Amino acid sequence: MTIQTDVVIVGAGPCGLFQVFELGLLGMRAHLVEALAQPGGQCTELYPDKPIYDIPALPVCGARELIERLQQQIAPFAPTLHLGQQLQVVEPRADGTFYLRTDRNTEFSARAVVIAGGVGAFQPVTLPVEGIERFVGTQVHYKVRNPEMFRGKNIVIAGGGDSALDWVLNLVDVAESVVLVHRSEKFKAAPASVARMRALCDEYRMQFLVGDVSAFHEENGRIKEIVVTGADSVKRRLELDHLLAFFGLHPKLGPIADWGLTLNKNQIVVDTEKFETSVPGIYAVGDINWYPGKKKLILSGFHEAALAAFAIKARLNPGEKVYLQYTTTSPIMHKRLGVADPFAEERKRDAA
Repeated sequence: MTIQTDVVIVGAGPCGLFQVFELGLLGMRAHLVEALAQPGGQCTELYPDKPIYDIPALPVCGARELIERLQQQIAPFAPTLHLGQQLQVVEPRADGTFYLRTDRNTEFSARAVVIAGGVGAFQPVTLPVEGIERFVGTQVHYKVRNPEMFRGKNIVIAGGGDSALDWVLNLVDVAESVVLVHRSEKFKAAPASVARMRALCDEYRMQFLVGDVSAFHEENGRIKEIVVTGADSVKRRLELDHLLAFFGLHPKLGPIADWGLTLNKNQIVVDTEKFETSVPGIYAVGDINWYPGKKKLILSGFHEAALAAFAIKARLNPGEKVYLQYTTTSPIMHKRLGVADPFAEERKRDAA
């Protein structure tokens, strides 16, 4: 059975979830298709406990907490999430609607499509060490799901970006020992994080080694130690319980690359009025889109979702003016949100 809906949203990360909210405020129904087994995108998949400091009105918010709050916010609009599915086919129809199908043969007929796929289908850049893949998930980790598993353990963290430095700083008081390994003295992480890491080294609370993980030795089916080859070609052995590697992601658009959209490298080109792609009726918000001056911030994606929702409302109701209404004062908005009208009594008194 083909599912009929106003909008299909591709991706259930922060921007995809907030897109549901903005569409719902304007009276539109949405279904979300998410390739991962749970909503949240990169926030829950890569750094669920990482603090986020630039969400308005929330001085600090964990990535997982942000997703939970967004799910609470969109609950009044009862969106349907199709998890563990990848959208394979998007075909425009002559009547302006779209036929869509996932890799699990879930079919949709939608009047508009919003792509909120973050960086697309992503895979971590892995360690180029033969045989080490056998230990992924037990001793080798490309993401952190439960920081408590490292409590009291000897860990090595490889990488020089924000993720590597963030976990160094987060785990230094959790683990028995922390050693950071990076190929050079130059980092891509925030300068404040690098400065804090160096201060911890000066306090003998952790170590930093310049080099690359080049080999490992195992004993009784477990990694006992790794070999780090420095820029001086000297090989140093490090005993460890866990190895965490953060070398970034391989962003891939996947099937989206075959949908006939204009691309700028791996990002979808949009305008800045509607955040519409080169295909009318298909919009893109969040990290997956590109326009002059684009900034990959959750905050920017929320703004894009709001403007895209107004553009979609106008597309679905041609010739009708789309009025801007405020959630504080609009009875229509209160009804859609399922909240009490704070001015109901005042209006009754005025009418009397």
